[in-house]
Amino acid sequence: MKRIKGEEDSDSSFAESPPGACKKVRTKASDESEAAGASDMPVSDWARLPQELLLHIFQYLPLLDRAYASQVGRRWNQTFHMPELWRCFEFELNQPASSYLKATHPDLIKQIIKRHANHLQYVSFKVDSSTESAEAACDILSQLVNCSLKTLGLISTARPSFMEVPKSHFISALTVVFVNSKSLSSLKIDDTPVDDPSLKVLVANNSDTLKLLKMSSCPHVSPAGILCVADQCHGLRELALNYNLLSDELLLALSSEKHVHLEHLRIDVVSENPGHHFHTIRKSSWEAMVRHSPKFNLVMYFFLYEDEFGPFFNEEVPVTHLYFGRSVSKEVLGRVGLHCPRLVELVVCANGLRPLDEELIRIAKHCTQLSAIGLGECEVSCSAFVEFVKMCGHRLSQLSIMEEVLIPDNKYSLDEIHWEVSKHLGRVWFPDMMPTW
Repeated sequence: MKRIKGEEDSDSSFAESPPGACKKVRTKASDESEAAGASDMPVSDWARLPQELLLHIFQYLPLLDRAYASQVGRRWNQTFHMPELWRCFEFELNQPASSYLKATHPDLIKQIIKRHANHLQYVSFKVDSSTESAEAACDILSQLVNCSLKTLGLISTARPSFMEVPKSHFISALTVVFVNSKSLSSLKIDDTPVDDPSLKVLVANNSDTLKLLKMSSCPHVSPAGILCVADQCHGLRELALNYNLLSDELLLALSSEKHVHLEHLRIDVVSENPGHHFHTIRKSSWEAMVRHSPKFNLVMYFFLYEDEFGPFFNEEVPVTHLYFGRSVSKEVLGRVGLHCPRLVELVVCANGLRPLDEELIRIAKHCTQLSAIGLGECEVSCSAFVEFVKMCGHRLSQLSIMEEVLIPDNKYSLDEIHWEVSKHLGRVWFPDMMPTW
């Protein structure tokens, strides 16, 4: 059969076409279809994001990323300079040669001081142990003359930091903030050379607004300086001090009817040198404090050697949260069980090699508000521990015990104790395990 000429020409032309021609045709067709599909898809335009959403995103970005993002376009740059973005800020000041932490870039600090100092309200400084970083923080504080801070925190990641700065330089910088803010409500200045005259400046300008003051390990502050704060700042709700600044006079001042109603009083009891002698606070002073503020929390951190606990827990103390950072003797823990009826939380980092069975049972019996306990390098027999949980398990919300603490006896083994404790707690419980690296 003869083939039609048109078909023959068509077939021959197809056969003679190179393979690449077919590929080009197919590619061109697919590109056209993809372009058509893309034109039908909605285009997400980041430049059209609502300002409120863009601001929310910027608040989660690190400072350097914020600066890079501000260069994307005009609206993003406007967001970068919105006052709301600069109300809360943390300056990180570290020396690259001695710290692995990232530092806030000096050029960005200059820009913040120049354009956003009057927007800052919640500010903290995180510095390493170098004197250079602490002095840089003081230099920035000295420039905050047009701001009205509500909170200020000076945080040293390691000592000595601010304590190595010339006292006059530090006080001058801090006074700038105290004088210009006039609305400080929270101040954290632990481990700094702040002194009594600077506290008077603080009180003179911020007595109506100050609610929280943390100033542990401030050797230039005297009890008289704390009394000045206590007498003038009637809105004070939280106070953190070293034990050497605590006195009967201060507790009585805090307990006066016309005065503040503290919600939290934190006391750090730290031994700078072995054999340090501590004064005693009268029981009547503590009782006056409880009468005046019956629901206040007394938080005490102890970093003492075993032979330095003589003045403590011989009479009733209204402590609610008690932390022992060093080894503490059985005798002291026994006194805690007898004289701390308001105890809510107890943490013991270390003890000797003698089991704490009797002491733990005594604490369960007399500390009827205890709801959290943690034991580190101690020893407790499994039977005594189960008895402790039976007595107060219904109110224990936190029970953190290292497995090495529990000593198996003729009643319970380590495999059995977790079932018995879980039964009395009303939830599944296991002892904590020491991590192996």
